[in-house]
Amino acid sequence: MGDRTGGRMPRLVQIAIVMLLLVAGAAAAAGPTRSQRTKLLQFQDGYAAAVRWSEFERALEFVDPEQQRTQPLSDLQRERYRQVQVSSYRESGGGVLPDGSVERRIEMGVINRNTQAERQVQVRERWRWDPAAKRWWQTQGLPDLWQGQ
Repeated sequence: MGDRTGGRMPRLVQIAIVMLLLVAGAAAAAGPTRSQRTKLLQFQDGYAAAVRWSEFERALEFVDPEQQRTQPLSDLQRERYRQVQVSSYRESGGGVLPDGSVERRIEMGVINRNTQAERQVQVRERWRWDPAAKRWWQTQGLPDLWQGQ
């Protein structure tokens, strides 16, 4: 009596595997778990506090190490951050992206310490969960307060 499947998996097993993969994919697409969301809020609050107080060196502690490695801050960029004071930092929206990362849109008020001129800047933060470190990383780097200028 030979194997009627011809060495292939029975159809029911194939269907079960596909269903498990779909459920796993849907869970990932649904976004962070409750525990991850709690940690996300803690990390976002810590990052926001550092930026609100213009403590950009401290804010770097929340930036993805890969981002820091591939795009490190130059001395000129560090000096530019020392020349500004953040006057406001308000979340204006965001949500979970298809890859499971979280985006947050921020409206910031920025004052030039030399001229005392204030301007508004729109920035996007993107946060990714690091399962190995069990923490969130902000993947966009420090906010571009000069909008590419």
